[in-house]
Amino acid sequence: QVQLVESGGGLVQPGGSVRLSCTASASGSIFSMVLMAWYRQAPGKPRELVATVTSGTNTNYYADSVKGRFTISRDNARNTVYLQMNNLKPEDTAVYYCYARARLRSSQSLLWGDYEDYWGQGTQVTVSS
Repeated sequence: QVQLVESGGGLVQPGGSVRLSCTASASGSIFSMVLMAWYRQAPGKPRELVATVTSGTNTNYYADSVKGRFTISRDNARNTVYLQMNNLKPEDTAVYYCYARARLRSSQSLLWGDYEDYWGQGTQVTVSS
């Protein structure tokens, strides 16, 4: 199993900034993440995709609602993905979830398992004055 731990949420004023972090780990196994992403879910609304970053490419995806304000980045050495959120609006208030598409293998084997979906526990971001 790959564990994803998010941090960085909190209360921020409109127009402010916050950076979310999500660090992946897998005890006793080697893992490879082909894609990492941030989703969010506001009260009473379905979970929506915010941004993605894909391993080995320079192409990131952003939802129209966050383009020009949010930036997703990845530090492969730290197995961490970040979401820099600037010019925050009240409608950005939500629980933000980290997602990874990853596969695992034992350190004693070269055989990889199938890719699976992994989620973090979520971190609350509230934009309010």
